[in-house]
Amino acid sequence: MPIELKMPALSPTMEEGTLAKWLVKEGDSVQSGDLLAEIETDKATMEFEAVDEGTIAKILIPEGTDNVKVGEVIALIAGEDEDVASAATAPAAKESAPVTAAPEPQPATPAPRAEPEVVAKAEAGTPRTSSGDRVKASPLARRLAEAQGIDLASISGSGPNGRVVKADLEGAIPGVAAPRPAEAAPVVRPVPVPAAAPEGVPAETIKLSNMRKTIAKRLTESKQTVPHYYLTIDCNLDALLKLRGELNAGLEARGVKLSVNDLLIKALGVALAEVPDANVQFAGDTLIKFQRSDISMAVAIPGGLITPVITDVVNKPLSRIATEAKDLAGRARDGKLAPEEYQGGTASISNLGMYGIKQFDAVINPPQAMILAVGAGEKRPYVVNDALSVATVMSATGSFDHRAIDGAVGAELMAAFKRLVENPLGMLA
Repeated sequence: MPIELKMPALSPTMEEGTLAKWLVKEGDSVQSGDLLAEIETDKATMEFEAVDEGTIAKILIPEGTDNVKVGEVIALIAGEDEDVASAATAPAAKESAPVTAAPEPQPATPAPRAEPEVVAKAEAGTPRTSSGDRVKASPLARRLAEAQGIDLASISGSGPNGRVVKADLEGAIPGVAAPRPAEAAPVVRPVPVPAAAPEGVPAETIKLSNMRKTIAKRLTESKQTVPHYYLTIDCNLDALLKLRGELNAGLEARGVKLSVNDLLIKALGVALAEVPDANVQFAGDTLIKFQRSDISMAVAIPGGLITPVITDVVNKPLSRIATEAKDLAGRARDGKLAPEEYQGGTASISNLGMYGIKQFDAVINPPQAMILAVGAGEKRPYVVNDALSVATVMSATGSFDHRAIDGAVGAELMAAFKRLVENPLGMLA
């Protein structure tokens, strides 16, 4: 029997992907570790390596195919001493049964545990929407709704694919049935984006990549479901720039050069350690409090954005942070990051200062509870020792999830960050 080559799950959130490019053709011999294809996931374009040895007997899914489900057979490999022609004609189901994927590397930080979901068969009397579709809900949510007289059709689900879970029922009044869908208040929906450019306007229609679709979905959900609030501070960068120059002079022989962003990553990590109540993550009816500062840094790549993670920032010297940041950013742009290198993170930093942006508000990257938006350092009038002078000043804005971080805690974190930036020796001690 031929070996079935199946669409791999290259990230925890991947359900389907685009088979961007085949790197082999039918009749090619492959060894374990050979590159077979480039697959575009919801995070990045990644290379898919062979696990088995043999000959590519038949390619079932052509390159450029979108929405290929994880576990779907994409090619057949003839094993050792197996006839290639026979293997190519062997039956292979395009929609294969779900398979148990190999364990994936775990994120550097614990993620919130979602309520266990079990897919149950539809039973008589299962709630349905006004259009006749079965309401997606976990068995536990169904039992609780039935006991409390809650109409599941009127509940907006927060689980996978809109599934109603236990936490969604907390806002409903026990023992009182929710109004029927037909009687519910009209839902205000976003105005749909026009399907085509206005007539007579020169334009180009660009197909969205899986990454761009995922960015659009996740950030829309973030702004709709996460109660953001914003805190902005101004930081005098003169002391930090002076220290950076001195450190770079000492590191020149080692070929290491610190950027301002490297020092800001360190400052944010140390600030989170000083204000541990801000190093948290909202998880429904619990709050996850991290014991380590892992900073996700936003990196622009062709067609999107990715956030590689620098772990344990507090306990790493600046030289190592600089080396890791440069390496991660370079491999991110080349699409060479491993999943564990962009998963996790306890907080994020996004720096647009190199573009001359003075100040901006960043969107929180769920499930994290904060992101720091950094603007450009520029010469401004600034009061130093009660005297007006000119200093290099940078504006930084923290976006916080109010469910996890109260305003006073967010302000305490921003004050700690400002103090560390203006007295940078404090983060080296």
